Amino acid sequence: MSAVSVALPRALAGSRVVDFFFVATLFCVTFEKVFWNVAGAISLADVLTMLFLLSFALTFRGRVPRTTAVLLGFFAAFLLVYLLGFFNLETKQGVDQFTKGTVKFVLHFLFLAASVTYLVQRGRRFYWRTLGWFTAGFLANCVYGVLQLLAAKAGHNLDQTVLSPLTGGASSINIYGQVEGSNVYRPNALTGDPNHLGIMLVVPLLSLLPVYLRLERGHRLKWPLAAALAFMLLVLLATLSRSGALGLGAGLLVLAIPYRRFLRARAFVVPLTGVGLLLAYVLYSRWNYFSVVLRSRIQTGGASSSSHFAVYNFIPQIIHSHPLLGLGLNNFSVYYQFVTGKTNWGPHSFWVALIVETGLLGLLLFVVFLRYVYLRLRAARLLGKRLGSEGRYVRALAWGFTAALTGTIASNFFYLTMTFYYFYAFIALAVALPVVFARRDSSGHA
Repeated sequence: MSAVSVALPRALAGSRVVDFFFVATLFCVTFEKVFWNVAGAISLADVLTMLFLLSFALTFRGRVPRTTAVLLGFFAAFLLVYLLGFFNLETKQGVDQFTKGTVKFVLHFLFLAASVTYLVQRGRRFYWRTLGWFTAGFLANCVYGVLQLLAAKAGHNLDQTVLSPLTGGASSINIYGQVEGSNVYRPNALTGDPNHLGIMLVVPLLSLLPVYLRLERGHRLKWPLAAALAFMLLVLLATLSRSGALGLGAGLLVLAIPYRRFLRARAFVVPLTGVGLLLAYVLYSRWNYFSVVLRSRIQTGGASSSSHFAVYNFIPQIIHSHPLLGLGLNNFSVYYQFVTGKTNWGPHSFWVALIVETGLLGLLLFVVFLRYVYLRLRAARLLGKRLGSEGRYVRALAWGFTAALTGTIASNFFYLTMTFYYFYAFIALAVALPVVFARRDSSGHA
């Protein structure tokens, strides 16, 4: 038996292993509750990411794409800013938090760089399959959220039944309050917070909406995708997340001009009408109950709203004391505890955390990084114009990613999800898009 005949099955087997860990990671990136307290909190996504990185490193052969090289340059720049900020730490608790944050950042960014390299290596068909698995993870989270809500209505804690035996931890659905003697539940599904779930759903909703609208009539994915988008929209609304609604609205404004002609299309009107009728029925059936809930979420003078705005008061204080490098990565909670005595309250804003923890240099670097992502998406839109029939889907996905990125940025002015795994997975799909479709795929198609 020749060496080539022996090496080929080994290579194929290695590729299948890397494929599995990669798509499994993307499927699970929103499953925040699935973690174990082993030398700190280690999530299922952490485990799968490490297995993917290990299998990828052992099997990778070939050249690193230029996009990956740029990402590694950003990685080095971020790491330099964070390490320089280390010298602003003043307590052991601060050092511990810095270490945790740095480990998470390294793992996330290496996953980003490796993911882009692997997507480019595997080609177009694998890219679409990966996007499908990424979306399936959101749908699985939504299904669990609905079951969680139904179980809570029946007086059961689904997390205690399903998750606690697996993880050994305790969790439950969020209880917002009571109206007319009934609990108001906000599903958090497999995420840590209903606002996390609502903001996370902004990504698949905005990313896939333009693709759905561009599918021709009769396409086998037309109605399944319509049903998936409608279902995720209903779950987002069920979270009562104002940050999620803000992100969705901001992203839809991005899509309003390039896709304005679809506003009257049957493909857009029919699913949206179905969602509207279902919501109207639910609201009408218990109007007194829902009117109280909705009024409480719309008002901006409550304690919850005030806390979201109050954290912005920290910015001028930190700029005055540590303008360039901030207090140190992952140290907002340490500073907040020192100022207020509270230990269980985070920044509730990615942008506040970014400035407080990494200073003006960290803010500038992250803005440059986001600009790079936007430029890659612009390159994907231009590429879509030059490609054949598949080009319209590439262009639609690029517009969807642009809207999703904008929506996520807007949501994170009042919440904090841009440090989570799902965001790095989303960025990997976004920046890899123009590179994957500018090359021939593994089957030789242009």
